[in-house]
Amino acid sequence: MKIIYGVNNIGKLKKPVVALGVFDGVHRGHRRILQAAAHKAYALGGTSVVLTFWPHPQKQESLYSLEHRLRLIAELGIDICIVINFTRHFSGMPAKSFIKDILADKIGAKYVYVGKNFRFGANAQGGFILLKKMGGDYGFKAQGIKIIKVKGLAISSTLIRGLIRKGDIRGAEKLLGRPVSILGTVIKGTAVGRILGFPTANINPHHEVIPAAGIYAVRIIFNGNKLKGACYIGKRPTLETKNRRVHVEVHIFNFKKNIYGKYLELQFVQRIRPDRKFSSLALLTAQIKKDILICRKPLA
Repeated sequence: MKIIYGVNNIGKLKKPVVALGVFDGVHRGHRRILQAAAHKAYALGGTSVVLTFWPHPQKQESLYSLEHRLRLIAELGIDICIVINFTRHFSGMPAKSFIKDILADKIGAKYVYVGKNFRFGANAQGGFILLKKMGGDYGFKAQGIKIIKVKGLAISSTLIRGLIRKGDIRGAEKLLGRPVSILGTVIKGTAVGRILGFPTANINPHHEVIPAAGIYAVRIIFNGNKLKGACYIGKRPTLETKNRRVHVEVHIFNFKKNIYGKYLELQFVQRIRPDRKFSSLALLTAQIKKDILICRKPLA
């Protein structure tokens, strides 16, 4: 997938079919929009285009970092993703100007796919109805995709964000349509895990929503390879009394490579237990052994 930042270097596109939205989380509802656009572009012999924004227009904490979001969008077979820097100046653009100047003039859209509840333009003036109305004037057709509901609740990034923070991995996975995951860089830690006999990769997450503190069975995506491991999230209550920040550490099974500075994606399979404080390092070490054995079962 080709990534273009801004709208000034798009160039001539062949029969562009545009999926318009923030797509934070790329959940089941988002995927329906993106896949519909990709299928239409394929049928037309055209170009599938995603037009998205960063940072989040509603100033919400993003479910995924931009890089993580782009990786997930690329997996759906999209040809081009255009990322617009959502500045204060851009936020003041009227909806009608956005349609004319960007969708029509810059991209030359033939079809525009959106969620039926999507809003855009200054003061959220624009939506599917306006797209449909103005599409006739500018040579494109607007397609509105219905909201997906689960047990009467509309799937949304806000709902998923709350489930992840509570550690409800299974619930969030059902709404996402794939495993809960975080993308991060491996950084140097204090080597406590190595001292205890369980070396870990310390992860610096890329602006991601982090699951609740605890132990998780995880799959690790590294350089296209799928590995297995046990992940700890928490403030190390047994080891630290000051500056207790949240740590994300993963013990990768049967793995000894130096991966400092590398990207890892952690896919959460099951929460094993919440975090807790132990009265000694010996008890902590014994519990880690048990946790690893338990983590192996859902990963088998």
